[in-house]
Amino acid sequence: MSLADCYEFISKSPEDTLNFGVRLGAHLRGGEIILLSGDLGAGKTLFTKGIASALEVDNMTPVISPSFTLVNIYKARLDIVHVDLYRLGPDDVWDLGLEDFMDKHHIIIVEWGNIARAFFNMPVIDVKIIYVEDQTRKILIKGMKLICMS
Repeated sequence: MSLADCYEFISKSPEDTLNFGVRLGAHLRGGEIILLSGDLGAGKTLFTKGIASALEVDNMTPVISPSFTLVNIYKARLDIVHVDLYRLGPDDVWDLGLEDFMDKHHIIIVEWGNIARAFFNMPVIDVKIIYVEDQTRKILIKGMKLICMS
């Protein structure tokens, strides 16, 4: 199936969410900016772990939410810049130095990405994770064109 402008996936378990992140990560080529949104505990970091797995982050490197460090960088086939904006406001994003990583050698993944919308004045991949039931999530992806997710 080819993605036009929006893709929807129903995750029925944390493993599904992780595996869907792996599927998306396998299609990344460098330079992508992924803005994640969803409630606390929705699976944003788990989804990021899936992407990191696809990009071959060392198994010994823990992929954890940078809630307190704000930015974690993971060495991989394409280095991942993992950002958590939960405790920040929109103006604080400008002080993180993210523009230094906007190149074809990095993937930027931003949890609470809606806070950074004005900062990223360029094409981004929006991923919204929505609670449906206890273990079930609806994952909506917008902005990813011409990528086969089947």
